[in-house]
Amino acid sequence: MAISSDVIRGYNDTMILYLLWEKPSYGYEISKQIKTLSNEKYVIKETTLYSAFTRMEKNGYIESFSEQNTDTGKRRTYYRITDAGRQYYREKCDEWILTQEVVEKFILKGDNHYGND
Repeated sequence: MAISSDVIRGYNDTMILYLLWEKPSYGYEISKQIKTLSNEKYVIKETTLYSAFTRMEKNGYIESFSEQNTDTGKRRTYYRITDAGRQYYREKCDEWILTQEVVEKFILKGDNHYGND
């Protein structure tokens, strides 16, 4: 079962910022890491990823820079998290904890997993 993009949309920024926390990266690598870390349950669309980059750069959460690939000689756009991005990431993590707490109140568990049909 895959995760609906509608469900996870609000947390794409969180996932991207998490991956940029330690070191800069580029679009394809970030996309690959999201797929791997989610055990292939979520694959971020390229348009979604680059829209997030544009929005987060505009908001000052990330910055882009260009670097030459030593193997191919082509230039690649990298992204790195800013201090504002680190703060935003922390806020999104706090928001997630609260969201999870609220939504879990409405999730059936155990024998009542799908209610009494």
